[in-house]
Amino acid sequence: MAIFEAVALLPRGSRRRLAALVLALIAVAVWATFHFTSPGPTRRIVLASGTDGGVYHRFAHRYVELLAREGVTVTERMTSGADENLKLMLDPKSGVDVAFMQGGLAHSPETDGLMMIASLYYEPLWVFYRSPSALPELRELLGKRIAVGIPGSGTRALALALLELNGVVDTHGIGRENTEIRAIGGEDALKALKTDTVDAALFVGGARTPVIQQALREPGIQLMSLKRADAYPRHFPYISKLSLPQGAIDLASNVPDRDVAMIGTKAMLVARESFHPALVNLFLDAAREIHDEQGYFEAAGEFPDITAMDFRVSPDADQHKRFGSSLLYHYFPFWIAAILERAIIVLLPLVVVIVPVMNLLPQFLRWRTRSRIVRWYGELALLERAIHTRKGVLPIDTWVSDLDRIERGVERIRVPVRFASEVYTLREHIGLVRRAVLAKAAAPRQAAA
Repeated sequence: MAIFEAVALLPRGSRRRLAALVLALIAVAVWATFHFTSPGPTRRIVLASGTDGGVYHRFAHRYVELLAREGVTVTERMTSGADENLKLMLDPKSGVDVAFMQGGLAHSPETDGLMMIASLYYEPLWVFYRSPSALPELRELLGKRIAVGIPGSGTRALALALLELNGVVDTHGIGRENTEIRAIGGEDALKALKTDTVDAALFVGGARTPVIQQALREPGIQLMSLKRADAYPRHFPYISKLSLPQGAIDLASNVPDRDVAMIGTKAMLVARESFHPALVNLFLDAAREIHDEQGYFEAAGEFPDITAMDFRVSPDADQHKRFGSSLLYHYFPFWIAAILERAIIVLLPLVVVIVPVMNLLPQFLRWRTRSRIVRWYGELALLERAIHTRKGVLPIDTWVSDLDRIERGVERIRVPVRFASEVYTLREHIGLVRRAVLAKAAAPRQAAA
């Protein structure tokens, strides 16, 4: 109330200047907030998945459904796999915002602008082959016909890297010693293996993938158990050793019929650095609902995970994983929470600016009001000193004129109630000085009489 009372009693020009100052401060704070904070989250996202019938395609449908509940439209773009997804993410004009990816693809400085939102599940390497004897190592595929997946797929990228490590192909992916590399994958690769068109086929994907389930039950086709599975994580940090126990797929049919040592990488969601933090949190919440369950290789609650692989982890994902989502997202729908969160970001600097100003304003107004009273006190004190010290001819008319001017100035002062007593006291002092002037003027006449 003291603020409004003091402002109301200011002269009109002063009130205008004060209002202009406050509005300028608010405008500067709003501009700085919008300039230095990220824009609000978009409502439309393009998600690069994989081939029709693949695991990425199936999971993409789940993300579309879950994010639609929060008012976010996710459009799936089907691709040939993780390798093509990486190319789309590296192209800022591709229109793709988020993509499924697998470990082992970030092998150039160009990927520094990408970040992992979370890893989602293990993607084992399945090596199926036809041979009368067991083949315990990838290097024993030397000289054979091998299906390694279609160009652009994550299967092909991982398969060629591992075959090169074992000396089966060279650095360009060309087979050594009559080894034939076939660019086929999925059902076509399994069909070629069944018809003896190829000797081995490599797949990367979950155990529930239909082509994997079919290959595990196909007579005459064996699943390779890697004798040196422990060595691969020493060469590639994105590789994990996995174990598939006997009967894990089907106890009744005893599939597989022995313990199998395997290796694999992890599937993950990757976005650009500019991806909005609110959307990172939204994807993490959806990933927790989709991938939190126990699987053939995953323990319950193991995923989604933010352990660093070859892509660096999003700092927003790391914060969300450790501290959870904002309380706003617990009690409000996503878009309302996003608006409120941004409003807080906008209003907080305003509060930081306005609260001190509002606290200082009464002090400033008190100083300004008292300074106007003190100013007239100063003139009155000088006049009173001149009256008491002046000898000879007395400028009575000048003194009276000065007193009238001071009195008119004091009458124009508009002050809050708390300063009224000071104004009244000043007026009394003006009256005392006026009486002193009158006494000085009357003194010569009394002396003459």
